[in-house]
Amino acid sequence: MAIKKGICNVKNWLVSVLLATAALLPSASAAQAQTLPAFTSETEFQAYLGRLQREDQAKRKADEAKRKQKAAMPVSAPTASPDVSSVESNTILTEAQIDRIPVGKNVTSLALLAPGTTGSDEGESDNITNVQTAGVDEGGIVKKLGEFLIVLRRGHLFSLHATDSDLRAVSTINAYGPDISPDDSWYDEMLVSGRTIVVVGYSYDRGGTELGIFDIDDAGVLSYRATHQLRSNDYYSARNYASRLVGKTLIFYSPLSLDVYAPANESLPAVRHWDSAGGNVPFERSLPATRIYRSGYDHLSDPTLHTVTRCEIGAGRALDCASTAVIGSWGSEFYVSENAVYVWTMQDEGETTTNDRARSSVLRLPLDGSAPAALRVEGSPIDQLSFLERDGYLNVLINGDGVGGRMWSSLRTPEDLALLRVPLTAFGGTRARAGRSAYRDLPTFGGRWLPEQNRYIGDWLLYGSESERSPLTAVRFAQNRPVIRRELGHGTERIEAMGDDAVVVGSQSKDLVFTSLDLDADVRIASRFVQKDSAQSDSRTHGFFYRPTGPDEGLLGLPILGREPRTASVKFLRNQALTLGDLGALVAASAKPADDDCQASCVDWYGNARPIFAGERVYALMGYELVEGALRDGRITERRRIDFAPKAVKAAK
Repeated sequence: MAIKKGICNVKNWLVSVLLATAALLPSASAAQAQTLPAFTSETEFQAYLGRLQREDQAKRKADEAKRKQKAAMPVSAPTASPDVSSVESNTILTEAQIDRIPVGKNVTSLALLAPGTTGSDEGESDNITNVQTAGVDEGGIVKKLGEFLIVLRRGHLFSLHATDSDLRAVSTINAYGPDISPDDSWYDEMLVSGRTIVVVGYSYDRGGTELGIFDIDDAGVLSYRATHQLRSNDYYSARNYASRLVGKTLIFYSPLSLDVYAPANESLPAVRHWDSAGGNVPFERSLPATRIYRSGYDHLSDPTLHTVTRCEIGAGRALDCASTAVIGSWGSEFYVSENAVYVWTMQDEGETTTNDRARSSVLRLPLDGSAPAALRVEGSPIDQLSFLERDGYLNVLINGDGVGGRMWSSLRTPEDLALLRVPLTAFGGTRARAGRSAYRDLPTFGGRWLPEQNRYIGDWLLYGSESERSPLTAVRFAQNRPVIRRELGHGTERIEAMGDDAVVVGSQSKDLVFTSLDLDADVRIASRFVQKDSAQSDSRTHGFFYRPTGPDEGLLGLPILGREPRTASVKFLRNQALTLGDLGALVAASAKPADDDCQASCVDWYGNARPIFAGERVYALMGYELVEGALRDGRITERRRIDFAPKAVKAAK
């Protein structure tokens, strides 16, 4: 009996432990709250669209009533305001004048090449361009594939054989299909996976993102395979890039305005194969209703589908694509880490309560296609370089007034700066928000319309302004240590990593200054190099490249423009224990544009010059010129060059 009683007591104890443990475990509803809610069916999504239609119609009636009421009121004489075109260069423009400044067409975006790509048989790395996230390839204008450099420029693809014993153009082909008109289309991004080349463009004529698939054989000959079209809005940023490649998976972020009146099959993200009959193949939706998630903001004046589309690159003509989307307000910036796409959205007035400072949200859409999560936050990032996911945290440099990187908005100086640092576990459902302790106030700058530069290097966040009077600021983002400010004596137009340290590039009067920084405990200014009467010719991140050649040494290159005389070149410096030394420059033969009979993408929106390091060889890409340099006796001198411009073909009369 005593044994049975003891066994009974043990059973009772085990039952109590299990019950207590179960109380601590999240319920099904609690687990679901860790991500955003999705529509359960197409019927539920259509009901949601119906509600948005009714709200829109009610708003239109109210706006019309206000318009009629305003029209019946007496009109006072307007206050004279100078036209944008007539103001002096030192006049501070009003917000209304700023809004009237004309901007160019939106075009599709471009980016960089990630480290860690497979090298050639010679053991050289195929990594030739600057990147934000290791292992995440981003579209660019030049890629290296073994012995070949592949260049995308002005509507053409080129393959160039570049080895120690050879430098020649091998093949050229249109960057679009033979049955596709390039009118009103832009082809600005290129990604390479194995022997497959993907050209990413946007067509205003056909409406949507175009993916041109090309092949390159062992001899470097290019051939066209297929074209696919993604239904999407255009995206342009002064700094960011639209497409990524992780392994063999293409990743696209696209904000798509949600047309609540259009049938879903005609408006939601979809993919089709463009055929020789003129694209009559119907679109196939890549986004079912059950992959559309709600952000918790249900009264949006301009609902946007923030869509991440993943396409698997295969050997055939087919392209297998799937999308995930979150309905939210317009997006100001996005960032791609190794694990997720982050999208920063901002609500307009009226879309949230007046006493709610968290008018922004940051969405986290995992790259594996699992359910997204969100976090309500304040402010806006400066650009994609304001983000860093590391060690289980998301770090974001934010400002209180900015609107992020859409169009040229990232070029406005923020009035308030803070560092947002949150654990990834803070992301959740529609009610998750960052607490006040997640924000750390940071010092800012004065001025207006000065581009802010920021970069995470090692354990540091560095940021600065183009103003020569503004100091560089350094913050240990993971530790609450005092902020360090350093007077550089020049503006901050570029911040780049040199191994574990940094180089800051900026203007001082008419000169271009390179300052190396030792990112030790005190952020020490190590050395300066001054390039007289010059300016950098490309402000985007992929215009720069640094190649380490040892533990404390390396080579860096940057396209520059000489002021007098007017020359274009790629400047090279040597880093030796943070002492910057002059290696010289490889200079373009002529500043006069080549007559290439351009048919598409006839504006170099993303620059046309790059420094390229291939093994021990050094190249400068400048327009249609590729110049090889040789490093001898501490100087880079020209070894040979090729001009690969396509010859203008005039139709016979």
